[in-house]
Amino acid sequence: MAVQRGRTGLRALLNWRRVLDRLRAVLRNGITTFIVLTVTLWLMPGVRATDVLDTMGLVVLVAVVGAVLRPLLLAGVTALGGWGAMLLGVLAQVIVMVVALELDPSKRLSGWPTVGFAALLAVVCAAIFDWMMDSGTEDTFLAESKRLMRGIRRRQARQDGGPLLDLRRPRPGTEPGLLVVQLDGVSEPVLRWAVRAGNLPTIGRWLRTGTHTMRGWHTGLPSTTPAAQAGILHGASRQIPAFRWFEKDTGRLMVSNRPRDAAVIEQRLSDGRGLLHEGGVSIGNAFSGDAAINLLTVSHAALPGRSARGWAAFMASPFGFTRALVLGVGEVITELHQARLQRRRNLEPRVSRSGAFLALRPASMLLRDVNVSLIAEQMARGAPVVYCDLVDYDEVAHHAGPARPESMRQLESLDRMLGVLERLGREAARAYRIVVLSDHGQSQGATFRQRYGETLEEAVARFSAPDQTDAPSVPAEEEATKEPDFPHPPIAPVLVVSSGNLALIYLTRHAGRLGRDRIDAIYPQLVDGLAGHPGVGLVVVREDDGPVAYGPAGSHRLVDGTVEGQDPLLPYGPRARTDLLRHQQAAHVGDLVVISAVDPVTDEVAAFEELVGSHGGLGGWQTEAMVVHPAEWPVTQGDLAGPDALHRQLAEWLAVLGLRTVEPRREMPVASLPKDRDGAAARLSHSRDG
Repeated sequence: MAVQRGRTGLRALLNWRRVLDRLRAVLRNGITTFIVLTVTLWLMPGVRATDVLDTMGLVVLVAVVGAVLRPLLLAGVTALGGWGAMLLGVLAQVIVMVVALELDPSKRLSGWPTVGFAALLAVVCAAIFDWMMDSGTEDTFLAESKRLMRGIRRRQARQDGGPLLDLRRPRPGTEPGLLVVQLDGVSEPVLRWAVRAGNLPTIGRWLRTGTHTMRGWHTGLPSTTPAAQAGILHGASRQIPAFRWFEKDTGRLMVSNRPRDAAVIEQRLSDGRGLLHEGGVSIGNAFSGDAAINLLTVSHAALPGRSARGWAAFMASPFGFTRALVLGVGEVITELHQARLQRRRNLEPRVSRSGAFLALRPASMLLRDVNVSLIAEQMARGAPVVYCDLVDYDEVAHHAGPARPESMRQLESLDRMLGVLERLGREAARAYRIVVLSDHGQSQGATFRQRYGETLEEAVARFSAPDQTDAPSVPAEEEATKEPDFPHPPIAPVLVVSSGNLALIYLTRHAGRLGRDRIDAIYPQLVDGLAGHPGVGLVVVREDDGPVAYGPAGSHRLVDGTVEGQDPLLPYGPRARTDLLRHQQAAHVGDLVVISAVDPVTDEVAAFEELVGSHGGLGGWQTEAMVVHPAEWPVTQGDLAGPDALHRQLAEWLAVLGLRTVEPRREMPVASLPKDRDGAAARLSHSRDG
């Protein structure tokens, strides 16, 4: 048997296709190294000229040093994990080049500063040249990921009693698995338009060949990532009233992408049976879904450790972290150029694209590549279900606009990554089916301050004088960079907390949620002043017979649908009443809920934050999310109204695949739902926290 295995392995090793692939790879690496070294030595001042043979000898030396050192460096990166892996990953390629240059017999470079600078220059040139050789594709990254997956599967086979040395490629797995990829912030209309334009070849091929189908789903209010993932992963979206909110009982401002707060929030969400609780993996999400393995999940606030080989392999590879850093500098230059074009063309609406966003854009690209490497590792290990959030499009669309060319290029790059994941399926330990979904869309528009010359906080201050208002000073999704001060700083009497074009207003000196009578007694001009502001479309406040939405020329009683004057809900579509009613039942909702006006012609909103593309409230495409799933899978949850409904649908698909035990559906008692004017229960999405 051992002899037979050895012959089979030898035949696999000498397979002509594999030999040809190896020769191609060696030739490409040799040419790349030769060009990079030639350019590097030419750029170095005072370097003695030598002939081509000397440079070719140095190429061979680099290859030998790399073959010896890279396995050792990978072992070191794996052992360090976390931040240590990142640091050593940056230095790994430089170390290989430094050693090779020090051993160079021709001694063209001498002294550690000179050799170190030359090595760094060579690594940068190599990353740029490799990217040019790939014509901007992900082929090299794909090849590295495949090698990672084969190594993991062979290692697992040895642990399961397989041969010590097996040169055959592992066969694709046959047991079913599910990979869910969340494209953060991509609305269904934007995705459909991009497919029709032919700009998304991977998703377009799935849809045109009939393997997948696409449909929209309605996010409801709030249209934010944390609320969506609380519903999709835990079935408990009603625990989150906005991206950030104030809790009167503790005096604490909660920010859902701040790790300390996210951990507290997840304790409220989790019942131990989230979407990923049966051996699933959460990668790059806000919450875990009760996953067995959490990687870069905000609520767990830790970098991948020693057991995450995908993290180590990405950091140590010349086509991983080093390449991403170099290309990230290119992203910053690209961003500066695109922002300048917007200014020169006087493109409106627009916002400043400097400051923290210059770091966020390359960081999101780096995070995307890391996430794909982590997904590849988990597919090789045979995780039954993997859920990953890719944020590239959302970050760019906030500052450029959801349908602008810069944002569409990010969407195209995400489509390429879906193609990479599809091709990696051939190396996986399971037969993975892919579901692509979004958590919300985005709506475009000039900001509230740009339109009306004042912020919402300043408007509230006018209507609540003499008490001053307060509000967080940065957009909600950038709040995570600012950890809260302990003890908490003093809170203003009137606190405005914005998330896109949704704002929650709290009267912080008064316990509990206040009704219209008490608010009018304290601040007589506040409700009417806000409702009459041209930038405000809705002000929702509790009254004796339930919540009422006030607009500039009328009101709408949400419980029974009674309208006085002009219905303020009309610009927000037919689902607005249901969305607002459900939002009023959320935990820690503000004393007042304010939503900006919507342009009836363009569907543009006026974000209360300085973002040209925003989400969080109602109006435009921000509540129109999408899901792309295998065409033969039935949709049993109606029109998928709300993230809790999408949670139930995904759980049913997992049960069909045999990856989740079937649970009885937990319905909210109809008697607890508010009635509409015809006496029927208002249509709210059911969830366990009802």
